[in-house]
Amino acid sequence: MVDSQHKWKAWVYLAPALILLLVFTVWPIINTFHFAFLNDYSSLGSNGGETYQFGISNFTKVITYRGFLTCLKNTALLCVLTVPLSCFLALIIAVFLNSITKFSKLLQTIFFLPYVTNTIAIGMVFAMMFNIVGLRYQSDYGKYCQDIINAGGTPKELFLAQEVIRDGVTYQTGYTADSWGIINNFLTFLKFDPIIWINQGSSYSANIAVLVIYIVWNALPFKILILLGGLQSVNKQYYDAAKIDGASRLTIFGRITVPLLSPMIAYVVITGFIGGFKEYTSVVGIYGTSLGPTGEAGKLNTIVGYIYDALAKANYGVASAASLILFLIIFAVTLVNLYVSNKKVHY
Repeated sequence: MVDSQHKWKAWVYLAPALILLLVFTVWPIINTFHFAFLNDYSSLGSNGGETYQFGISNFTKVITYRGFLTCLKNTALLCVLTVPLSCFLALIIAVFLNSITKFSKLLQTIFFLPYVTNTIAIGMVFAMMFNIVGLRYQSDYGKYCQDIINAGGTPKELFLAQEVIRDGVTYQTGYTADSWGIINNFLTFLKFDPIIWINQGSSYSANIAVLVIYIVWNALPFKILILLGGLQSVNKQYYDAAKIDGASRLTIFGRITVPLLSPMIAYVVITGFIGGFKEYTSVVGIYGTSLGPTGEAGKLNTIVGYIYDALAKANYGVASAASLILFLIIFAVTLVNLYVSNKKVHY
């Protein structure tokens, strides 16, 4: 303990950190609550001398905004799909890494590299992998082929083909592309048709699938690190006793590893949901600021994206209200997770 005569020294040492915390954390939080309850608050209007009444119109605007439910649906769907999957995969990988003796440090470093890589840069790489270059829809493939042949060229292979009958005439339609991308080339190697993942005309399920793959891959390193640290602190006598009793690996995993790791699992699940509800950079990294495929701007927007859009328009009141709504959602989900973890976690 610090001597009572020298407590002032402790406050002096803490002062720089406390000042930064007050200026960049506490004060913005206070302002968020303040702006959220000023009707139609705008920074531009405030600078012009306008006054604002206390009320809840900002919350009403957020909830009644026709795109808010889309943002909420996208955010919730990404959370529900990515958090359980990433936690499960991280646990399996951590168990395998813990059992490896040779090159274990090298493998741990490789798995941790994505965590220290810029998320936007990773998103751009994923976008290139799933992107299709020169995608074109051919409404009459026979005429297209003949035109290419007449011009002295070779027609491209038609994918996602289907037959359309018009006025008794059967036409073959489908897509051609200059390059189907790395992922689709792998699919065609396995004798599957290419999938339009992120280009114009792609389905919502394909868009979400790309985001889930990216988010899970990006979230694994931190979760693996936490779970691996927990595994390495487990007393090996439990495993030795189980082996003597003839327990199978599956039994050891379910009866020893998971219960002893339950505090770490609860931690990565809770932090995973908190991070999942703040998801935004993954959408920007893959789809850009349009937040959706070409011609479908805002299709994959999230709650955080909605807040940034409001801030860009100087609608600080609406942005503050949306931030508080997001806070309440995360707080409620966290309380549920804590309640469940108190029932299931073994400390």
